[in-house]
Amino acid sequence: MNFLKRILLFFLVNLAVIALLMTIMSIFHLEPYITPYGLNLSSLAVFSAVIGFAGALISLALSKWIVKKTLKIRIVKNPQNSAETHLTHVISQIASQAGVRTPEIGIYQSREINAFATGPTQNRALVAVSSTLLEQFSPDELEGVLAHEMTHVTNGDMITMTLLQGVLNTFVIFLARAGAYAIQSATGRDEIGELAYWGLSIFLEIIFGVFAMMILMAFSRRREFRADIGGARFSSKRKMISALQKLQKMQNFSRDPKQSTSLHALKISDRQRKRFRFFASHPPLAERIARLEAEPIG
Repeated sequence: MNFLKRILLFFLVNLAVIALLMTIMSIFHLEPYITPYGLNLSSLAVFSAVIGFAGALISLALSKWIVKKTLKIRIVKNPQNSAETHLTHVISQIASQAGVRTPEIGIYQSREINAFATGPTQNRALVAVSSTLLEQFSPDELEGVLAHEMTHVTNGDMITMTLLQGVLNTFVIFLARAGAYAIQSATGRDEIGELAYWGLSIFLEIIFGVFAMMILMAFSRRREFRADIGGARFSSKRKMISALQKLQKMQNFSRDPKQSTSLHALKISDRQRKRFRFFASHPPLAERIARLEAEPIG
């Protein structure tokens, strides 16, 4: 699966659900915010929230199923070697320490060096690592990576990101509908037409959606800093820094363009060019290492 599909996967599911719900409501003329007296902003706000949160929550509910299918993840039930034994032991130990159910543990075949956590709740999570990471990382480095991912689980980052996505969806839909209606009122319904009105709504959703994406990614970058600190507490500061330094070293020397760019928001690392910084889901590894080195962790 190419880079564009990988990085937009969950956002596309979210948008697809929203589009489906809005199409159904349009077909059956279920638009409670448009009245004979004009636009009812209270009804539009409720409508936007219902549609916006439905898209985000359905995406979250499908998250594990989607990544299992797209990455062809093998769930580790019976470890087949020492690396898999260490993998399951570390995750189980951290889960027990944090007081959450041990997540599903998976491995996917890939040349990229990465790992991620996803799932609808703390107790229904999935932590997966790439086969190359499992092969090339030392036990201590692997422990740092797993501690980082387990912090995402214990912090409830999946549901937090989903709720934020729902809020942003709500504002995008509300502003797009209100803006399209205002333009329609200014030009007259007969001139703009219903089809043009919906086209304008979609155009405004795209514009506002770009800004919403920037807000979501800014929150994601803060989330990564918190996960690094949590990972250092679950394992150790030395192991967490060692894991990040290993990622940095392997990315710098990577000559496989797919490996260096196909790292999306779920994963521990995401290499982005400077001009796309506002849309990057992760801070630069050098910045994360510096922050962690300066953090007082007992």
